[in-house]
Amino acid sequence: MGFKKQVRFIHKWLGLISGLIVFIVSITGCIFCFHDEIKDITRKEWRFVQDHNKPFLMPSALQERAKEIVPKNKASMVSYYGRNRSAIVYTYSGNENLYLYFNPYTGKYLKSENPETDFFIIVEYIHLYLLLPDYIGKHLVGGATIIFIILLISGIIQWWPKRKSDIKRSFSIKWSAKWRRINYDWHNASGFYISIMAAIIAITGLTFTYEWVGDGIYKTFNFGGDKALETKAPIIDTTKFKANTLNAVDLAFVKTVKFQPESEMYFVTFPHQKGDIINTGAYPNTLRFDHQSNYYFHPLDGKLIKSAPYHKKSLGLQVVELNYGIHTGQILDLPGKIIAFTASLLASALPVTGFVIWYGRRKKSKNKKQKKTAN
Repeated sequence: MGFKKQVRFIHKWLGLISGLIVFIVSITGCIFCFHDEIKDITRKEWRFVQDHNKPFLMPSALQERAKEIVPKNKASMVSYYGRNRSAIVYTYSGNENLYLYFNPYTGKYLKSENPETDFFIIVEYIHLYLLLPDYIGKHLVGGATIIFIILLISGIIQWWPKRKSDIKRSFSIKWSAKWRRINYDWHNASGFYISIMAAIIAITGLTFTYEWVGDGIYKTFNFGGDKALETKAPIIDTTKFKANTLNAVDLAFVKTVKFQPESEMYFVTFPHQKGDIINTGAYPNTLRFDHQSNYYFHPLDGKLIKSAPYHKKSLGLQVVELNYGIHTGQILDLPGKIIAFTASLLASALPVTGFVIWYGRRKKSKNKKQKKTAN
């Protein structure tokens, strides 16, 4: 068995094993690419508010408004998404989560969103876990993603032309041929042209499944180091502090805005048990989750314990935190999302066209055997 035959054998069986999961993950990723733009159009009455050109309401005020709407739920976090956008109070009760939208200037209740019934959140859960328990689904998705990367590499090795004169023929589609040849050419050509972008999307996606991938990226760009140590939240002793008369969460939010006045998005978490701290974050651009700055505050007096502004983070951590933006194409705004959408769409077709090639050859081989037997 020659080298290329071995590669073809591996490519075939790995493709058959992972094909269905790769298709599901790719097509759901494709759908999710423009979820913010679609929601802005279809849900604009509760995603947008009039810019009052005044400070946002304090997190505690929105927390109280949420408690009036859902008395049994506890607020875990408040997110401010921009000057002309609604704020969201993320609440939970037992195993149920509920997201409440408010006008961040007036406190007016706008809408509730249940992640278990929201279309795009369901699509995201399919993409991440195949709607299975996360401890099972993430490994199936992660394993299929690793196989997909191997398939991209083995596909290029398998179909790379031996002579320079064959390059054009190998990586183009003969549209005048029969449909089986078009399918074969499409599988080869599309796989080749999207290989780099698809590999980037796949590798960045693995960071959400396996922590060691993010650790590897961190160590690569930092030439070593410990990501867990840099991102570790401080440990506090609440017995040595007395509560401030002003809500500590509000103080933390005010200080974060003061530290990052030009930011468009902010979030602040609520501590609920002993040892919990207040965690805040700021992002330069609306609906862009990169270049984030993080701050940690004491839950009783709102005193700053640790600051991690973006410009002071290590290069490795900065790159790791770019993963979501790179994975979704968000890092390049609309053009990046179009690229990610196209790459995901073409990637979803690879298992289909590959299966058609395998099935056609299998059928052809079976017919030959039947003819030999008949003779």
